[in-house]
Amino acid sequence: MDILNFVFRLGVVFAIFGFLWWLINAGIMILRGGRPASTAETYTIRMVRYFFLVDVAFLFCLNQANNIVDLQNTIITGLILLTYFLGKLQSGQLRKQLFSFKMYGNAQLLNQFKPVFNFQAELIVMLLALGFFTLFMFFPSFAFNPISEWFFESIVDIEDTPVFGFVFKVVGFFFMLSILMKFTNGFMTLLSGGAVRPPSNNIGQRKRKEDDFDDYEEL
Repeated sequence: MDILNFVFRLGVVFAIFGFLWWLINAGIMILRGGRPASTAETYTIRMVRYFFLVDVAFLFCLNQANNIVDLQNTIITGLILLTYFLGKLQSGQLRKQLFSFKMYGNAQLLNQFKPVFNFQAELIVMLLALGFFTLFMFFPSFAFNPISEWFFESIVDIEDTPVFGFVFKVVGFFFMLSILMKFTNGFMTLLSGGAVRPPSNNIGQRKRKEDDFDDYEEL
């Protein structure tokens, strides 16, 4: 039961952090003046986001009385972060594939909504974030910095707010269910020998008969 309570609390943390980062990202978009972000800009911002996410998540693993690492909670958090990042990687692949279809109409308008996705960059950012989390496990003092502490205190304050706190607890509950489902699916995928692979360049080169279904028609 303590494990479920911690996973639920972590779901609330992820939900509130996502809200705070959405506000920060909105400010970045305003400063950019509506100009589409390049791949380098996108993954630089994403690396910063993932760094503070794993940092804040690690701070919630500490015993706040003496800042001692709770090994059980840290392992659970590491698994949830891994599952979360893999889910982001897979959803990015799916969005890229959806936009790879030949669209009719205003192609220029559709390109404005095309997501920036690079498998290698996404994987590097994910591994670096998990590397930082591992570093914090051995050197907890490295996790303390003014920005991470601001995120931590802001999340706690919002969580304790009567109205907003309740809303984020509801969001955190469904986030917890989503993470548990992704963890279960990921575990079953590993058992079955599956893995996340970069999209193949030969998908569009296969000939298709009139009676055949492509992958998305089958879904």
